[in-house]
This record gives sequence, structure tokens and C-alpha cells, in this order.
Amino acid sequence: MEKRRILVVGGAGYIGSHMVRHLLEQKQEVIVLDDLSLGHKAALPKAVRLYEGDLGDREWVEKLLRAENVTAVMHFAANALVGESMTNPSKYFRNNVASGINLLDMAVESGVKKFVFSSTCATFGIPDRMPLDESLPQRPINPYGESKLMFESILRWYEKIHGLSFVALRYFNAAGASEKFGEDHRIETHLIPNILKVALGQKDHVEIYGTDYETPDGTCIRDYIHILDLAQAHILALSSPQSDFYNLGTGGGTSVREVIETCKQVTGRDIKAIEKPRRAGDPPRLIAASEKIRTALGWQPQYQNIRAIVESAWAWHVKNPNGYGD
Repeated sequence: MEKRRILVVGGAGYIGSHMVRHLLEQKQEVIVLDDLSLGHKAALPKAVRLYEGDLGDREWVEKLLRAENVTAVMHFAANALVGESMTNPSKYFRNNVASGINLLDMAVESGVKKFVFSSTCATFGIPDRMPLDESLPQRPINPYGESKLMFESILRWYEKIHGLSFVALRYFNAAGASEKFGEDHRIETHLIPNILKVALGQKDHVEIYGTDYETPDGTCIRDYIHILDLAQAHILALSSPQSDFYNLGTGGGTSVREVIETCKQVTGRDIKAIEKPRRAGDPPRLIAASEKIRTALGWQPQYQNIRAIVESAWAWHVKNPNGYGD
């Protein structure tokens, strides 16, 4: 793999911190930009240089890119709560689109050659068929998905006009943990860590939002992808010879009830669940078709079932019941 100086934006977050570790293992030079509003300084190796700041400050971002002689950018920073985006859309368009344009502009002006973007399956909305491949129309049903789709469109134009090579990876549901790094959000909305908090006695119950979907057990179905498989896809994206968009998932779907049952089996503990109405903006079923990235970049996910993902997450939460402690 060609050696680069890589700026990881949002590198102190759940996905970004795993990415930093993988890049260091690949002998890459890594710099992190994070405002630490969602990320954790403790999730970063001490040797990594951390710049704490805001993408909204164009001059500061440009100075950083030039001073560090950055050749590639991996952009993870975003607001990503579907429900919140339905009540505060301006926050999502401001942070996920406008601030992202600042980063793109400064990347072009400072001579960055490669841009890897963290996108989402939420750009598809409610798809016409399953599993979702890249040819399906993108019709987001929430501002979060719309903001990511807008940025995908912007990337196309920046390549056409400025020659900026990019890869956009559309995640399905990132989950799991490595030995040292796990999932610790200050406001936890992800299903698996919330279930595990119940198993640890930190919460009384977990909520099931919607039990009347047209799925076998009435609850939403999602494609869970292990964080380490996600990180490996980004490594491959850095070396991609052409700009493109790829869906990232295992191709298997697991319902909310099935995830809860798996967590019960892995932890050996009872988990109380309370049923609540559907949340606005939640599609009933999202499952990835990832043949394109497997063929084009040789990506091969190692964690192919929900039990392995839950086991890795549980091991980390048992060792770190209070997360990163900050």
C-alpha cells in the first residue's frame, strides 16, 4: 500500500478510532481532526497528533491541511441520528453538507489527491427490492439520508471539475468492537450497545420502536456489519484506482427481536424490552448487496453473523462498563 499522510476527520469517534488503528498498522502517517463533541480522546493512540477544531472554520482547516502536507482525507465526522434529523433538519444540512464543503474546498486547494467519504444506506430510503445494490434509486426519507446523498452528489462534481478522486462507502449498521476500542456514544441510540447496557444493569430496559412492520416478527430488519470489516473496506478504498460508490454490508438481515435474543444468549442475562410506536424516518428493512466492492476491491468481510458481532461488543463492554470514562 502506498504511504500517505492521511487526515482522519472524526477520528476520535467509534468508526474513526478503529480506522486510525488500522492505518497505523499499515504504516501510514495519520493526523486526526475532531471537535470531541461526540468522540473520545482516550480512543486515540497517544502517538497520534490530534487537532481539536471545527470544520466550519475554513481558514483553520486550510492551515491544518497545508501545514501537515495531507495527501488523503477520510471523512467520518457527521451528525447521524435519524430521529433528531426529523426534528432539527438544519443541524444536519449545516454540519453534514455545509461544513463538509469547507473540507472539500480546502482539500482541493491544498492538493489532496484522495477523499474517502463515510456515507450511509439511508440515502436509499425505502427501496424497491432487497438486497440493495448500487443501481437502485436513492430516495431518502429523512434529512440525515438526504444530507449524505447531497454530499455524494457534490463529490461527483468535485471530481469532474477539480479532479478530486473519491470513494464513498454506504454503511449499513456498523456494530461490534475490537479488543481495545468499542462503541461509546454520549447519547447512545444504537441498538446493540443499548441492549448490552441492560445486561450490565445500567439500564432498566431497551425500547423496540415499531412492532407492526411487514417483517416476519413485526420489527425492523437491518444488516449489521462488524466495525473491523468496515475499517478494512476503507483501507481498500484508499487504493481504489477510480472514484465510485459502494454498499457495505454482509447481505444478511437481523430483526430487532432477533438481536435482543442473540444478546440474551451471549450474555446469559435476561433483557427487558418495551414496545413503542414506530419512529419517523425508519425504513422497515435494509439489507446490502455488496458484490460490487467484493469484485472491484477484493473486500471480504470476516464477521458474517450477528452472534460474532455481539460477542465482540459484549467482551468490550464487560471490560469497559463505563466506556472511555470521559
